[in-house]
Amino acid sequence: MGKWPLHPLVYEINTAVWLTSLSRTYGRPISLGGIPQAELERLAELRFDGVWLMGVWQRSAASRTIARAEPALLSEYRRALPDVRPDDIIGSPYAIADYTVDPLFGGDQELAALRQRLRALNLRLVLDFVPNHLARDHAWVGARPEFLVQGTAAELQARPNDYFEAGGRVFAHGRDPNFAPWTDTVQVDYRCAAARRAMTHLLVALSERCDGLRCDMAMLVTADVFCRTWGGRFDPPGADFWPDAIRGIKRAHPGFLMLAEVYWDLEYDLQQQGFDFTYDKRLYDRFQRRDDPEAVRRHLVADIEFQRRLARFVENHDEPRAAAQFGPEGSKAVAALAVTLPGLRLLHQGQLDGFETRWPVQLRRAVPEPTNTDLQAFYQRLLNAVDSAVFHEGSWKLLEARAAWSGNRSCWNAVAHRWVKGEEFVLAVSNLSPDPMQCYVPLELPALSGCTWELRDLLSEARYDREGDGLLHPGLYLDMPAYGRHVFAFA
Repeated sequence: MGKWPLHPLVYEINTAVWLTSLSRTYGRPISLGGIPQAELERLAELRFDGVWLMGVWQRSAASRTIARAEPALLSEYRRALPDVRPDDIIGSPYAIADYTVDPLFGGDQELAALRQRLRALNLRLVLDFVPNHLARDHAWVGARPEFLVQGTAAELQARPNDYFEAGGRVFAHGRDPNFAPWTDTVQVDYRCAAARRAMTHLLVALSERCDGLRCDMAMLVTADVFCRTWGGRFDPPGADFWPDAIRGIKRAHPGFLMLAEVYWDLEYDLQQQGFDFTYDKRLYDRFQRRDDPEAVRRHLVADIEFQRRLARFVENHDEPRAAAQFGPEGSKAVAALAVTLPGLRLLHQGQLDGFETRWPVQLRRAVPEPTNTDLQAFYQRLLNAVDSAVFHEGSWKLLEARAAWSGNRSCWNAVAHRWVKGEEFVLAVSNLSPDPMQCYVPLELPALSGCTWELRDLLSEARYDREGDGLLHPGLYLDMPAYGRHVFAFA
């Protein structure tokens, strides 16, 4: 299969919920090997380059027990699924007992067969890698305790939520230093060179089974962060995990995609350590600050070599649903921007249908929701719009939105940018405000001069004729409603 596009479109699917839903729809048990061809063809028709099957690996019995007993989690389940039953709760997909496909989903051979079916439709497969921790009942607890962070009886007594006892030893739970530990996990000790080699071997083995990996909380295992969290130093000093591990993958599979979930302004650092793409959580956070579209524009002035390696999203399994968080119209404005920016464009199962309930990852069943047909039609047009070489191979530039008249400051609510490939021009504009907006956008394309151009809005099919000289100065005049958005193709 050919290499990934420069700006790929990836669709995250909750494997457990998807298979449960398909089984209900088709009236028979469906595992990975039995997914109807029509369902896979539907993904291909939506123009995705890759499918991230979240949560395929074997879940932990200990995690399942904890997930069925923790009061805070039970409350979260009931909010998302009022009639939740114990058998709906299958444990966290991020407390992995073994990197084999969970028998609940059909096992390794069914995943391999599904990958071939996806490849026949030009769809690449992305899977999870959780570097920081393993399930607390993983085989390494008994077989390789030296690969894991251990504690003392005194630490266990003083901080019983941070540590647990197994086989006469005390182990640390996996953790993000800013939050409580994940009590269904055990922390891998990256200070240990043998542990790093073992995790590298696992990572390279996983790369044989898919076309990309989404690496959970990738910054936690960098030397700087790990040693700030746990103390000590890496053996040998100066060592790190990701650079060597990713080089090992790229030697075997040069076109393999590595996506890092990363926060704390460490995106650039992880790119330098070898990741192809890193989460752009800062952009998402700025979308949430709905009173400051200028913050979004400032974010987009960063160097293009950095920006083209960011993964843009307006929802995923960790965040609220976009339709609920931003409202149906607001979600269109931010999605139209995120999906047309350079970088990896990540969309989420249910987002295209306007679902508003976030699914806890421990559940295998979701409450049925009605499809928002207006949002569904919007996303279909948006995905059709970006299914063009200009959005994958073109050159990108952020544009300035100028005041339509003196004293009109609504132009600050607009974010405009354009793509160019040869003689193909596309302009995308979003009004990120709940108020109407007027502005001029100078297009900065001398090739427009001296001609009349038809501007076709790919999100509405509206058409406008404009003189090229006017598009250069004073620019394209726009009068947009609250949360309005355009993607104009020039002809």
